[in-house]
Amino acid sequence: MLFNWPAEKWCDFYFRIADEAPVDTVCVGEVVCLKRWSFFEPFVTDVVERLQSAGKEVVRSTLSLIMDARDLESVRAISVDESHLVEVNDVAALTLLAGRPFATGPMVNVYNEGTLEFLERRGAKRISLPVELPRASLAALAGRSKAELEVHVFGRLPLAISVRCFHARAHGLHKDGCQFVCGEDADGMSLTTLDGTAFLRVNGTQTLSDTYANLVCELDELRAMGIGRFRLSPQDVDMVAVARTFRDVLAGSREPQAALDDLAQLAPGIAFSNGFFHGIEGVGRVGPLARAE
Repeated sequence: MLFNWPAEKWCDFYFRIADEAPVDTVCVGEVVCLKRWSFFEPFVTDVVERLQSAGKEVVRSTLSLIMDARDLESVRAISVDESHLVEVNDVAALTLLAGRPFATGPMVNVYNEGTLEFLERRGAKRISLPVELPRASLAALAGRSKAELEVHVFGRLPLAISVRCFHARAHGLHKDGCQFVCGEDADGMSLTTLDGTAFLRVNGTQTLSDTYANLVCELDELRAMGIGRFRLSPQDVDMVAVARTFRDVLAGSREPQAALDDLAQLAPGIAFSNGFFHGIEGVGRVGPLARAE
């Protein structure tokens, strides 16, 4: 969960995922801004227990940018708990996980076989590949990987993380006195070009794509490469229905075009993209489009 939702909504989201969503693994943790975590931390134990009771594997995610001692201590606190696999989103966390298996998130840059092998030697069990990799690079890495590989197949693409809080600045506030204004935008704050074209989304210190990446039509090709895990990034839509749609395609009980149409109904007004996979600009779309009703 990348966004700063109200704690009640945050908990309800995870409880519903636990009870209804056909997913195997759920990542829990703050990856954008540690200041937000104080709202969610009191409920983490209940959320994790609910997910595990439903048979889900729980992975504890860590910050994408470790900037100070407080950030480092938050990662350390997660790392000492050996009951869960830890997802690294800043390579500085690797020193805290020496000798232990871990996962990496899509914010860790794995662009070539050398980096892949380095992480595997350090204990990487699962690697979520960067969102901008084209199919040729994905196939090359899949052919060499000993770790499980994961690809982001739905949701706004995480593009960058910064020390500066763009959300606070847009509201005339300083980062230290941000008043948590990122919570006003459940799906990110829209950023447009000078001519008013939607371009990016701002989520606190994070920059995301405006489009939702959607690789539901590429799932078979990804599996043929050897990719076995598919990441759904939570958005302010019915993510249980999204998960069911992707699961149906993987199971062969729904055709990709029908699934694409269903996903368009679940996210009205949202443009889908798959450009990075096809080696063009990320905002682009190659292949079938959702059919208008």
